Amino acid sequence: MELLAHKQNLIKVCRKLAEHGFVAATDGNVSIRLDDGTILVTPSGRSKADVDEDELIVVGLDGRVVAGIGRSSTEFGMHSLIYQKRPDIRGIVHAHPVHATAFAAARIALDKPIFPEVIVALGKIPLASYSTPSTAEVSEAIEPLVEEFDAILLANHGVVTCGSTLDEAYDKMEKVEHTAAINFIVMQMGGAKELTKEEVQRLASISERSYGKKVDLKKIYG
Repeated sequence: MELLAHKQNLIKVCRKLAEHGFVAATDGNVSIRLDDGTILVTPSGRSKADVDEDELIVVGLDGRVVAGIGRSSTEFGMHSLIYQKRPDIRGIVHAHPVHATAFAAARIALDKPIFPEVIVALGKIPLASYSTPSTAEVSEAIEPLVEEFDAILLANHGVVTCGSTLDEAYDKMEKVEHTAAINFIVMQMGGAKELTKEEVQRLASISERSYGKKVDLKKIYG
């Protein structure tokens, strides 16, 4: 894919984040790993509703600017860590969706086997320990989780998701927020009923047989 197409795709995802209320003002950051190993990333201090293609920056994994003017996101270290730990990842989204960020602020992981779709797509959504935003602490906090999980709550901060494409990473962000919103409602109703281990194992079997998607039970039960 040509650089222009990647830029157009990244801007499309930025607009979706803004339209769905997953970011406010200049919050959040988005990146794509390019074919040459460099990273296309949103600039620091720009609203995802307004940023345009000409403002996007290409950087190396060390954060040094290769092309473009300005500074890359202050959270780029988190993106760099994920790309280095996960050669399968080509797109990353960091945002602050309201319900999921509320769970992160309450320091409640979304790690119970409740929703079949989440089990199949993500296994579970763990919580990283608190770290000061825009510092190396963020990378240190998520490092124990990034090799196993594609969606992570950041304590008192937000959510980061990753995928084999940027669109996949965005879809996972939507799934995390949808899950958090339902969980919030269910908590007002006395709490969700978890699937039994037998029900999860049956779900895993059906997922692999019908969709060719393997469910890693270790991600759910440790």
